[in-house]
Amino acid sequence: MKIKIGGVPEHFNYPWKIAIRDGSFTNIGIDVEWLEMFGGTGEMNAKLRSGELDMAVVLTEGIVADIINGNPSLIVQKYIKSPLIWGIHTGAHSKINSDTPFSEIRFAISRPGSGSHLMASVEAKNRGIKLKDKQFVEVGGLDGAVKALNNDTADVLLWEKFTTKPLVDSKQLKHIGDTVTPWPCFMIAARQELLVKHPNMVWNLLWVIRKISRHFMNDKNAEQIVSDSYGLSLLDATNWFNKTEWEQDVYISKKMLNNVVNTLNEVGVVDKKLSSDDLCWNRTMVY
Repeated sequence: MKIKIGGVPEHFNYPWKIAIRDGSFTNIGIDVEWLEMFGGTGEMNAKLRSGELDMAVVLTEGIVADIINGNPSLIVQKYIKSPLIWGIHTGAHSKINSDTPFSEIRFAISRPGSGSHLMASVEAKNRGIKLKDKQFVEVGGLDGAVKALNNDTADVLLWEKFTTKPLVDSKQLKHIGDTVTPWPCFMIAARQELLVKHPNMVWNLLWVIRKISRHFMNDKNAEQIVSDSYGLSLLDATNWFNKTEWEQDVYISKKMLNNVVNTLNEVGVVDKKLSSDDLCWNRTMVY
């Protein structure tokens, strides 16, 4: 059976490429088409809704918000159990710095509901500020964000720190700070239709990606592979790798999910709450 899975073109998803290259999915009868989503979580959520994707590796806050807002998908597993380090960036010649009030800033976001949108809202909340809709500038992706920050149509971008590091090193962006998600950063989500029709296939696929991820975490060449594949220095690749842990079980914390839901509700991204049981597949162990 063929299924389409989406994910961002970042180092976190290298295990999927290994599994496809080595035939780990075809060995259990699954033809996985991996689609790189340059528009990030917002694009993946839209394509899960439309059926263009069957599954996706999505930012936790993004998929939780979109399920609450009607996405016909469910979380099936944590993928990365460590938090995400978001770099806070400006244009190369911007005068904005870490002390500039968020109330005065226009944020570049890939699209509404994307991680760049949600985490700007969460970080503003942490600073005691609620952002207004007019402060978000939709730019379509990282390339669009770089242009927007440098032509003064937006001021600040929140994006995964190590993905943007080459742009900082080449002085296309300026890094002015970091913020860290208060929860595991990536989940695997699947359309409910797929889960109803092919539950065993999904269960077996998740077993494979856990196995491949575990091997990658223990690969002595992993840092060099990340460096070569994603344009990072070996030092940056090592720093990222040492801060990243792939999930190895099927358990998801209710407390963690409740924290995500409550935070999204507080910043106005969702106007209602769902329980963890309504967010997760019934085969997922929610405790």
